[in-house]
Amino acid sequence: MPRNVAATGRPADAPLDVSAMRTTLRARRTELIDAFRERGDVSQLMRGIVRLTDGVLLALWREAGLQPDCALVAVGGYGRGELMPHSDVDLLLLVPAAEDAGRSARLERFIGACWDVGLEIGHSVRTVEQCLAESAGDITVQTCLLERRWLTGRRGLYTRLGGFLDAALDARAFFHAKLFELRQRHVKFEDTPYSLEPNVKESPGGLRDLQSILWIARAARLGTGWGQLAKRGLATRAEAALLARQERKLKVIRAWLHVVAARREDRLVFDLQAQVAGAMGFDAADARLASEQLMQRYYWTAKSVTQLSTLLIQNLEAELFPENAGQPEPIDAEFHNVRGLLEASDAGLFERDPAAILRAFLTMDREAPCVLDAEDDAVLLRLWQLRVGPLRAAKRSPLVLAHLVVDEAQDFSPLELRV
Repeated sequence: MPRNVAATGRPADAPLDVSAMRTTLRARRTELIDAFRERGDVSQLMRGIVRLTDGVLLALWREAGLQPDCALVAVGGYGRGELMPHSDVDLLLLVPAAEDAGRSARLERFIGACWDVGLEIGHSVRTVEQCLAESAGDITVQTCLLERRWLTGRRGLYTRLGGFLDAALDARAFFHAKLFELRQRHVKFEDTPYSLEPNVKESPGGLRDLQSILWIARAARLGTGWGQLAKRGLATRAEAALLARQERKLKVIRAWLHVVAARREDRLVFDLQAQVAGAMGFDAADARLASEQLMQRYYWTAKSVTQLSTLLIQNLEAELFPENAGQPEPIDAEFHNVRGLLEASDAGLFERDPAAILRAFLTMDREAPCVLDAEDDAVLLRLWQLRVGPLRAAKRSPLVLAHLVVDEAQDFSPLELRV
């Protein structure tokens, strides 16, 4: 694209035609959605909408004459670089402390122009000091500002805000606030991922659970993506890859909801399930409706997200609150006791050696009252992943199982066991 042509398709120095820009914006959104219909690439769709929105906002900002006065900042999902076809565009208009009637008029003109061209914006006009005060008293505002991205305007003002926000952020307090928020949200949705009309964004096992983990990790400076959390030892590489896959599946379903409904819609309501299933390529097969196949995929994904997010939250809590962890007492070369709970000395033990899960039960039986943590999703996840097939393949599994049976049977009657 030539340097003197804006992302909206007009020369940067040409007068702004709001009607033409609205038409162009609608046409380019349609092109992006058509490409998504054809290829199903949700990342390309979101990036395309973000780039298109950036270009429109920069043109409107210049037209309003706000360039030297203040800063335009993308926040929330838009700041994160993720926009669905009908998502709100969250903006912070960062202004100097001094009042200026002329600036206020230009800001109003800019906000009105955003709506005129077809952008559904959510905006706030604040000074740096107001941002800090609001962030300190409202976890939603604090989270929104955590995912900030400079768009244009006075860069020094934006940098000053970031410095103050980072200095004021208490990662431990943020963890507790987000965990409380997550639990309250789960209660609102009856604490189950299996709702008949689930909200892909907000229900347990939905996108918000994954976002909450990344918010906590970002606040604690532990990383901003699943791969970085794996490098910090907060997840295995397999878990990080699975999290990325499940996140993508949920985003694809959410994008199709927006496309099929032609509005902002995050709920898989009955009226849309068949349409979304058809758009995603599900066909009636094996006496199952396409919508049933879609919902089965969603429920499996949500279940996986619920398990993995609980595991990640446990690991983040251990990282942020090390004083709450007991000192491990070695049992043997493979296991240790932490406050009466049996844990593997090597986090990758069960994955590397499936029979180790049986040896864990044998050790637990012999080291009573040491028990496996029934609330530890790492253990539950391994049991699920290593069921049947991997255990059958492990050469020592029958022998370990025999020891378990013999030990258990000794409490009842003599037993001769042949393996």
